Amino acid sequence: MADALTILGLESSCDDTAAAIVRQAAGARPEILANVVADQQALHAAFGGVVPEIAARAHVEKLDLCVERALDEAGLTLRDMDAIAVTAGPGLIGGVLAGVMCAKGMAAGAGLPLVGVNHLAGHALTPRLTDGLAFPYLVLLVSGGHCQFVVVRGAAEFTRLGGTIDDAPGEAFDKTAKLLGLPQPGGPHVERAAKAGDPARFAFPRPLLDRAGCDMSFSGLKTAMLRARDALVAKAGGLTKADRADLCAGFQAAVADVLAEKTRRALALYMAEAPGDPALAVAGGVAANAAIRAALEIVAAEAGARFSAPPLALCTDNAAMIAWAGLERFRAGHTDDMTLAARPRWPLDAASAPMLGGGKRGAKA
Repeated sequence: MADALTILGLESSCDDTAAAIVRQAAGARPEILANVVADQQALHAAFGGVVPEIAARAHVEKLDLCVERALDEAGLTLRDMDAIAVTAGPGLIGGVLAGVMCAKGMAAGAGLPLVGVNHLAGHALTPRLTDGLAFPYLVLLVSGGHCQFVVVRGAAEFTRLGGTIDDAPGEAFDKTAKLLGLPQPGGPHVERAAKAGDPARFAFPRPLLDRAGCDMSFSGLKTAMLRARDALVAKAGGLTKADRADLCAGFQAAVADVLAEKTRRALALYMAEAPGDPALAVAGGVAANAAIRAALEIVAAEAGARFSAPPLALCTDNAAMIAWAGLERFRAGHTDDMTLAARPRWPLDAASAPMLGGGKRGAKA
């Protein structure tokens, strides 16, 4: 295997079509040579959320264009790649399938190795791409569909310490935005409105803080938001701009408090292992929230752990993280063949009991 590896990554698990190229020489810091993302916000805006069928068709239309643009930006061709990495799950099955089939076609046509990547592993390994964290480190994966504490022990070795037993925070942000008449995706709009709000005006709950362990729940917080909104509408006949700001500020503060306290507990479990270079990382779309980042940074400092948060462009779905995760797996000798399957569900820690149930398609988380 070459000392320097150059990997093309594809991502299409939800509503962002992405292609990226990452290169790393042995013993050197990795470089992102190109990172192309084509979002689909305009396609889904009228529906108040992502429509899987529309997303899948858009991926089919845009994947090859994103790859072409990434190669052009890097000044390379497919012949310069050492392997092709692709998100093989979890995600919306139509989008995942589009990416896997595109990657298979390019790998077969160019005679390149194929590496299937777990989308969550891409997020979990991003701190190694951006900050060079050493194994093991603790990561809080917090996004629209997932929320869990994971000790990252290797490129394919993960231990879950806890997670959400119902809604993920990103889902709760989106539903809150919808309740308040804010655009989708909801996270950035709720955060923007919260900057002008009073977080103490509404007494939102902090679910499961009275329960030991690292598990979380955000469904009840969403319901509390609904009731607070309805009470305001019943009293005044509608919501003012100040009402929306205060609701958003109170909701965001509640999420940040829950994540901070549960992170404190997860850090204690992780630190008990006496890691040589302790580090806490946060990854996923909700990691872009400045208030949540600030709360977690304080928790890390209190525990004496290094804090790592990716640049905002690498928090949301992107292909650079997939290329990097594929590079780590490829350097370790892992490849896939043309039987690589698209998977709607693919837990990082397969040894732990599912938190959200299972079924014919496998464990959700």
